Amino acid sequence: MLSEDLLIGNIHLKSRVILGPMAGVTTLAYREFMKPFGVGLSYSEMISDCGLNYKNQRTYEYLKTSDLDRPIGLQLFGYCKENAISAIEILEANAEYDILDINLGCPVTKVVKTGAGSAWLKDPEALEDYMRAICEKSTKPVSAKIRLGWDENSINVIEVSKRLENAGVSFLTIHCRTRSQGYSGVADYSIISKIKEEISIPVCVSGDIFTLEKAKEALEISKADAVMVARGGIGNPFLVTQIDHYLKTGEELPDPDVVQQAKWAMEYSQKLIDLKGEFVAVRELRGIVPKFFSGFPGYKKIRNEIAMNTNTQDHLFRLLRGIIERGNC
Repeated sequence: MLSEDLLIGNIHLKSRVILGPMAGVTTLAYREFMKPFGVGLSYSEMISDCGLNYKNQRTYEYLKTSDLDRPIGLQLFGYCKENAISAIEILEANAEYDILDINLGCPVTKVVKTGAGSAWLKDPEALEDYMRAICEKSTKPVSAKIRLGWDENSINVIEVSKRLENAGVSFLTIHCRTRSQGYSGVADYSIISKIKEEISIPVCVSGDIFTLEKAKEALEISKADAVMVARGGIGNPFLVTQIDHYLKTGEELPDPDVVQQAKWAMEYSQKLIDLKGEFVAVRELRGIVPKFFSGFPGYKKIRNEIAMNTNTQDHLFRLLRGIIERGNC
């Protein structure tokens, strides 16, 4: 069990379950919704340092935080330290946050081809120089998210981790796949099983955390200090509670029923609508709300109805209230 608080720089986390950054998902609404389930630290969607420097209005939207959202890490990505340094000045002048996170693991081609994301893993020496400049500039603790390496022939996670600690990074998340894997295949936690013998900063394990059993396995094999829930928490917020509760007590909580899932889906939907407006939010919700009912027999038709035919808040909420009413009969 990992029952004690986790310290990242001067930031205390009351839970060792970390909410992973996901483009198009980890909005302020999603982070506020997920926090009460036992999230110790949330991360924003990726923020382009160029977008900040060019004063792109959409990029600035990612800086929104709230008191409920804390502690929060804003995740920056880029390809040169000059851009990063000026972006940090903008962040510190315009945003309320606790940790600066640098994305060094994104496998998406449009990010990698600029030299950002996991492209940094191909040049550990340049990466160390880049991160040292960032750590010296930031007044907040700096964390980083990496992968095992660029591909199976260049797994250099140990070297990169040491260099990041040397540069001043306070917390490290490792997604246990290579860049070439993307999100395919299976996360290999064993490769980092001895990493705690090599570095002294806290480590978070990431990849394939869709169940409590998988979280237990990942932590046991990797010997990490924390576990990141990302895709596995979409539509399954109680997974965070199950992991957090188990780490603190050793007790395994049962899964929620479909009525509770529908209530949570309504709560999240309302938050996103309040943040983005009905038109935009409902179209995003069509891809998220059906996940609240995955694994429940007999709900394929309603999942499809939400995903394909829902255009208004009223339609969505009528469907969700119908699930609640039938479940309470």
